Amino acid sequence: MPVNDIIHVSLMFFVVYLLVSSTSNAEGFEIESQDVRRFEFPDNFLFGTAVSSYQVEGGYLEDGKGLSNWDVFTHIPGNIKNNENGDDADDDYHLFLEDAEIAQSLGVNAYRFSISWARILPRGRFGEVNPGGIKFYNKIIDNLLLRGIEPFLTIHHFDLPQELEDRYGAWLSPLMQDDFLLLAETCFKSFGDRVKYWTTINEPNVFAEMSYVRGLYPPAHCSPPFGNCSVGNADIEPLIVVHNMLLAHGKAVKLYRERFQSKQGGSIGLVVQSHMYEPLRDVESDRQAVNRALAFTGGWVLDPLVFGDYPPEMRQYHRSELPRFSSEETEYMKGSIDFIGLNHYSTLYAKDCIHSPCVLGGDHFIRGFTFTTGERDGTLIGEPTGVERFYVVPRGMEKIVDHVSKRYNNMPIYVTENGYCPPLTEAAPNLLHDVNRVHFYNGYLAALARAIRKGADVRGYFAWSLMDNFEWAGGYSSTFGLYYVDRLTMNRTPKLSAKWFQHFLANRSSARFNRQRFVNPTPKSRRVRKSKYIVIATTNANATDV
Repeated sequence: MPVNDIIHVSLMFFVVYLLVSSTSNAEGFEIESQDVRRFEFPDNFLFGTAVSSYQVEGGYLEDGKGLSNWDVFTHIPGNIKNNENGDDADDDYHLFLEDAEIAQSLGVNAYRFSISWARILPRGRFGEVNPGGIKFYNKIIDNLLLRGIEPFLTIHHFDLPQELEDRYGAWLSPLMQDDFLLLAETCFKSFGDRVKYWTTINEPNVFAEMSYVRGLYPPAHCSPPFGNCSVGNADIEPLIVVHNMLLAHGKAVKLYRERFQSKQGGSIGLVVQSHMYEPLRDVESDRQAVNRALAFTGGWVLDPLVFGDYPPEMRQYHRSELPRFSSEETEYMKGSIDFIGLNHYSTLYAKDCIHSPCVLGGDHFIRGFTFTTGERDGTLIGEPTGVERFYVVPRGMEKIVDHVSKRYNNMPIYVTENGYCPPLTEAAPNLLHDVNRVHFYNGYLAALARAIRKGADVRGYFAWSLMDNFEWAGGYSSTFGLYYVDRLTMNRTPKLSAKWFQHFLANRSSARFNRQRFVNPTPKSRRVRKSKYIVIATTNANATDV
């Protein structure tokens, strides 16, 4: 790029940033009056970015990989927006060295990614381990470590071999527990000498919600009033699915602790997603609804792993369908996490449905007899985003971390996902000059820093996501990335938020935030080194021109 163009880009970044920062409440965002700074977090804090296998890898039938549930589901017309799929995704299968390089250029010290089950064990326990899959992930892990980046590895993130679904219904069957145990053991044996941070399963509560309540993810089970699927029971199946996932987690952790942990020196946890909730009305019944909403989302997953049973808020309204743990299961389930992985994006209002009439399924057990919404008296709880029920409410980060810390005896927490998707109507140039995403990260990280100052043992934060990717049922229209990915060329282009995050991580000083250094970094700085693969767009570029 000519020097004049570089200067032009830098100046435009500077002008945009100053314009946005000139008001304390730009675009209606709740943000701090001062910038959050890296020194507000511990020196050994993990800062990283996150991706998952199906969402970025592509290479869906290469080098021995089997068909996954998402490979099959996305090829059925009408299941995914614009009938898109992850056959190529971001082509990380071929470009993983480039992606590791751009992660390093940001200055992160950790990188969260997941294993494609069908790439490691194409047929589950009904077939052999695929050497090509092991080789691929070994390359990723080794390359990250060479760059000084800790691999933060998730064993299962939504995608699984389709054969397990066809044979016995996957997570609806207890047989899935042994299949997951085989996958976990294979990962511990193959990667555990270098991987020190493990999470077994990503968001069991979200998987159950989207796959077995709303029917928007495979295998697309649901029932009224939540959806109109050909099969499913939204009041019962999610309980069975989460129960099997939790028992699979417990068995994997037991195996890890007995055979691998002392030698390999790693730690292991599980990832849960949770909104924060606030009472819709200033009444005690809605405050109790907030407690139930928290218990029926995050507590549903975490309580058994810490205390050995489902939350008392769930047992209080027990139906015979809510499973119970045997004494043997309780023994290995209780205390089966070394840390909590917390995915948090938004805050909602909660309304009681026990003493008040509700709609949209709020009067069902699976919803905790609680109706949740982002609107009160015609006013939204926060700025809307490009994802339904995701609003920008930074205070929610402080509140949810405080809640999790208090409920679970100040266990170590890693915020394993947090990020922003712009409204889908946003103009193409703004996808690169994403000032709203900068405000989002500034506000949420400032709230996280407040929670840490109050005593929460938070040890890491991962931005979702390193780059725009396949966002499940939303296809490629939802853009959470710090980097824009051209769907035709696969070129990765840093957005303004990538520049901001890069400077945030590099600036450990307690001195005043240097905006000029942010937009004109020192050329010799390793942390702002530009990848030879990265295309820098001019300010008037269209998305298709990048």
